[in-house]
Amino acid sequence: MTPDRPMRADARRNRVRILDAAEAVFTEKGAGASTEEVARLAGVGIGTVFRHFPTKEDLLRAIVTASVQRLAEQTQELLATGDPEAAFFTFFAGMVEQAAAKKTIVDLLGDAAGLSTDRPIHAWRDAIEALLVRAQREGAVREDVGAPEVLALLLGVCRAAVAAGWEPGLQEGVLRIVFDGLRT
Repeated sequence: MTPDRPMRADARRNRVRILDAAEAVFTEKGAGASTEEVARLAGVGIGTVFRHFPTKEDLLRAIVTASVQRLAEQTQELLATGDPEAAFFTFFAGMVEQAAAKKTIVDLLGDAAGLSTDRPIHAWRDAIEALLVRAQREGAVREDVGAPEVLALLLGVCRAAVAAGWEPGLQEGVLRIVFDGLRT
């Protein structure tokens, strides 16, 4: 594919299959899983994987980009709801709930959260900040809390949930404590 020539339909389908397979493999086995496993699950040859993603890091970055785009879309949907408090805390709780199922993605998001030049990460951070600002305007979240603190708390709680394999009751209790600290 070149800038002058769009990707063929079969190449686009292969790329989607590779990304879906990679997310499944890396979620199940971690970032140390092999690209051969990804190729096998996608039903393509390893050469096809490397044509689309020259390095494993490129493949991991593409997964993070796709995940962050989905998160940004979900966050935008929450912004469209009428209740800023519910939107903010629903977002936070939903991220923690998804964390255990997507350990590798949580780890990669944590690594990427500090990137300001990556457009999807920037869009996700902007959406989180918009949720926060709306909740603060409604008096639901403390004024002295900023987006960096929310991201730090969010990623910390997600990583803890993944590492400790929290039961739902413990997760709810921890979120209640965190939310009490965030509320006015």
